[in-house]
Amino acid sequence: MPALPLPAVPYDRTAIRPDWTDLPTDLRAAIEVQLGAPVVAARTAGGGFTRGFAAVLDLTTGERVFVKAATLTGQPDLCEWYAREAVVTSALPPGIGVPRTRWTLTVAGYFVICLAAIDGRMPTLPWVPAELDATLTAYAAVADALHEPPADLVALGLPGLAAIAWDDLSWWREIAAGREPVPAVPAGTLDRLPELVRLEALLPAYAAGSTSVIHCDLRLDNVIIDRSGAAWFCDWNWICFGPAWFDLANLLVTVYASGLDADAIFTAHPTTATAPPDALDAVLAALAGYWLYRADAGPTRASPHVRSHQRWSGEVALAWLTARQGWR
Repeated sequence: MPALPLPAVPYDRTAIRPDWTDLPTDLRAAIEVQLGAPVVAARTAGGGFTRGFAAVLDLTTGERVFVKAATLTGQPDLCEWYAREAVVTSALPPGIGVPRTRWTLTVAGYFVICLAAIDGRMPTLPWVPAELDATLTAYAAVADALHEPPADLVALGLPGLAAIAWDDLSWWREIAAGREPVPAVPAGTLDRLPELVRLEALLPAYAAGSTSVIHCDLRLDNVIIDRSGAAWFCDWNWICFGPAWFDLANLLVTVYASGLDADAIFTAHPTTATAPPDALDAVLAALAGYWLYRADAGPTRASPHVRSHQRWSGEVALAWLTARQGWR
């Protein structure tokens, strides 16, 4: 199948962040004290959609770490997300591809999190087979490890995907009821509004009662391919209870855009063994509605590129769903 147009801004260039030298002197000094060595080089992360500091830091000792920081007053949401990430990564089971938190620090008006640095890069888009295979294999291991999550992780009081889907992934329902405005959508989309509402409504029911834990934001830009070719998964602050096939469907939106047989990949993956026959359609309807609605949300304090990426993602998810349903 043909590949679709790629995002206007590549995933590894979406971030608008301060560099290491832009941080206050007292903050940099405190970070170096915590690290136990001076920083000799810093490479700011180009991916992501927040404005928080995020960079790989090289130390005089030869050690390399990944540090993120946000202001307590100006970026309280980011501080909360980073704190959540620190707690979650500490509770995730060992033996899976997750960069672990080394320490956190509150100093000079900032919250700072330091994680292990993975020597690697974001997957290529369009996806190449070796990187996709590595990612699918690694996620199968993650899903298996989280099928019966450890007690420390459960004790964090994670939300459920069912509630998230009902509250935040049901925009076709709200649009059809006239409670939300109609976003910019491809021609003919509104002709399928009843079907979109019906498919979207399946997701909360399918996710209800799930005791497995999922990433819940598994996108290409939350994957790192290391120098050995293995895949790692980062940014665990949206973790929740839910079926692993939701993560897989989310990830495969960019795979479909790459012109690969995303339907066959979804069906063959071990996480979909017990998925309902229309689970993928339910996820695609819910994600398309969410992304297209959010794309019309106007100015944001995050990266200005987030809206174009939301629109692109929503249009790809809708195109995939349209092809699966045989809509014209």
